[in-house]
Amino acid sequence: MLIGIDPILNADILHALRAMGHGDELVIADGSFPAQTVAKRLIRMEAADLPRMLTAVLSVMPVDGSEPDPVIGMEVIDEPDTIVAAHMAIQDALDALPGEKVKLARIERFAFYDRAKEAFAVIATGETLFYGNVIIRKGTVNLGGNERAPVR
Repeated sequence: MLIGIDPILNADILHALRAMGHGDELVIADGSFPAQTVAKRLIRMEAADLPRMLTAVLSVMPVDGSEPDPVIGMEVIDEPDTIVAAHMAIQDALDALPGEKVKLARIERFAFYDRAKEAFAVIATGETLFYGNVIIRKGTVNLGGNERAPVR
């Protein structure tokens, strides 16, 4: 175990999150998502549900607010304006983040699948809520000192 790191973030997840660069995307998928089909890198975590995994990931990974729609969910089929419990759970996790608020955007199911195919990694959870899928674009962390080091 590590101090300050949610234990649900196993070595495979932490490795993927650390290996991702600015602008790379991560999918957290529900139990019905075709994760094996779309993933470049698949990490299975069926013991976790969406809120737990999303909260854990967001505790260590910054969201990229430099461009629109850094967090994307899947629209309800034939009802693009409908908000379901999974959408509310995602927005609740986003609302708990410090700083500027991030709003969940939603896209059509097959557009979501296409976007997920380009993602850096997919974490397959055991979430049973319909539409319990989210794509998060990784941001950057300013650890202080934006100045360049002198070239020697």
